[in-house]
Amino acid sequence: VVAFSSCERVAPNYAGVLMEDFGKNGKSDFTIVSGRVSTFAPGTELFQVPLFDQRGQWDEPMHLKAADNTEFTAKPTYSYKVIRERAIDVVFDNKHIGSGDGFMASIEDNILEPRIRDLIKEESRKYKTDSLMADGGSLHFEKAIEKIVEQEFEKRGFQLISFSSQLEFSQKVKDKIDS
Repeated sequence: VVAFSSCERVAPNYAGVLMEDFGKNGKSDFTIVSGRVSTFAPGTELFQVPLFDQRGQWDEPMHLKAADNTEFTAKPTYSYKVIRERAIDVVFDNKHIGSGDGFMASIEDNILEPRIRDLIKEESRKYKTDSLMADGGSLHFEKAIEKIVEQEFEKRGFQLISFSSQLEFSQKVKDKIDS
């Protein structure tokens, strides 16, 4: 009864990553598993990493500054998924921030979104307001950010599917550009 009750099942469309021996020996203690998995031994934990699309977005707009010190806002939305072959890397690098049902939410809140914020802030300082508001300027900015975020996600074991920064300028800035 104890042996059967200590088994967990990897859900469909998830990568099961089994950590053994508390992960003391690095990545060699992590394996990708499927089906029923015994977690009876001490120091054994099963992480279930979703392989389907995940979505993230900002609830509050982030305030940015252009190269000419004009302030504007962005409210990014993005979608991504874990690269199956990199599921061990994702768990190994992020197991310290949580496990269970909130594992992916913890990664978004503590790793991905702060990094996206930093990348957008860095890139926004390279553009002037008039170039961002010019025909296709914000699209050029958005594509540049998307490429940078895609590379960052790839390094961390994620595939970026879509990204939108949704830039918004204050009415005061819009009026000044129009004049």
